[in-house]
Amino acid sequence: MKIFYDLNGALYANITNKCPCACRFCLRNNGDSVGDNDSLWLEHEPSVDEIKAAFDDVDTSKYSEVVFCGYGEPMERAFDLIEVAKYIKKKSSLKIRINTNGLVSLIHPTFDLYSMRGVIDSLSISLNASDPDKYYYITNSKFGLPSYNSMLNFAIISSSFIPSVVFTIVGVVDEEEVNACRERAENLGIPLKIRSYISDNVSYN
Repeated sequence: MKIFYDLNGALYANITNKCPCACRFCLRNNGDSVGDNDSLWLEHEPSVDEIKAAFDDVDTSKYSEVVFCGYGEPMERAFDLIEVAKYIKKKSSLKIRINTNGLVSLIHPTFDLYSMRGVIDSLSISLNASDPDKYYYITNSKFGLPSYNSMLNFAIISSSFIPSVVFTIVGVVDEEEVNACRERAENLGIPLKIRSYISDNVSYN
C-alpha cells in the first residue's frame, strides 16, 4: 500500500480514497496509477500511526516539500492530516502543501480552518469553473450547487493566513470560460494556474 510516493522528484502523501466529487476530468476515470507508480488505491484508510511510520521511512533529504494529494480528497481526513502535518514539521524541514477541492467545510463542518495556520505552507484549490452551475456540471459534487460558494469561502479565509494559495483549472474548457475563471480569481485576489489535462494526468501537480 503506497502512502508516500515520489513523482517527478516531488514527495506526495496519499492518505485516502474518498472524495465527494466525481470530476469529469479526474485521472481516476482513466486508470489506477500515476507516473511510474503502481496503483494508488489504498487497501484501507491508513491510521495516523501508519502514516507517520511510512513518513519515517522516507529519505527526506531528497525533497523540499510534501504534497497531500493522492487518489482521494486529502481533506476528507482533515483532522488526521493536520496531526500528520505537525509531525512532519517536527521531524523535517519540508514545506507542506495540500491539493484540495476546497470543500472541507461541507465535508467536516466542525473543522477549524485556522488549525492550518503555521502548519500548512500552501494550498492549491480546484476552482474548476466560473459559476456554481458549471462547477456542479464538472465536479458532480455530492453537496450540490452550494459547493461552489463553499469552495470560494474556503479560499478567501485560507488566503488570509496561508502563505501561498492558488486556484487551478484544468485546461479542457474554452477560452471564454478560462477568461471568466481568471476574472473570478482576480476579483478574489488569488492567482490562477491553468493545468494541462495531459501533463497533470502524468504529474498530478
